[in-house]
Amino acid sequence: MFNKKCLTVWVALLLTLSFAPQSAMAKDKGPEECVPVEKKRVKVEGYISKKFKKDRKAIYKEFAEMGHTRIALRPFPMGKTAKVVAIGRCVPAYIARHIMQKTLKYTSGIESLVTQAFISSHWFGVGVTMFDEPSQQIVSPEQVQQLLDPSLSTEEFHALYREFSIQDDTVPFFGLRSENVKKAQ
Repeated sequence: MFNKKCLTVWVALLLTLSFAPQSAMAKDKGPEECVPVEKKRVKVEGYISKKFKKDRKAIYKEFAEMGHTRIALRPFPMGKTAKVVAIGRCVPAYIARHIMQKTLKYTSGIESLVTQAFISSHWFGVGVTMFDEPSQQIVSPEQVQQLLDPSLSTEEFHALYREFSIQDDTVPFFGLRSENVKKAQ
């Protein structure tokens, strides 16, 4: 059936696959240190409200005013934008506050924050629809205003963001409350 060469290849492949994840986990020592935005720009991605479609080029420039950003925004194709914001852990507070203010101006608002465990470090999502409810946390307008406080340092801003975006232990699931399987550890 199997010749010796084929069997050797299969054994080598199985050994490689079985030990590769363990060696990758052994190297994992927590989150990497943040690269400065001068070396790695923040990508701002998502949607603005459709009613601003005619002014989109000027709006993109407004979003990019702080510098050190790459803007990839589009007009939302239907209705209102999602009221969701996602902020990566390496986005400086001054950029995050600026983008949040523009988000409040050009989208349906901010009502949910996405947990940072699901987001790239130098990424900011505006009106994003790619995250399901278990990976988000609803925030009040007062909490959004706390995040917009200019006296917060970057560390304080992200500590507050993480505090506000802690996921619920249970989520609605077909009319019942079930364990949140997407809860970040």
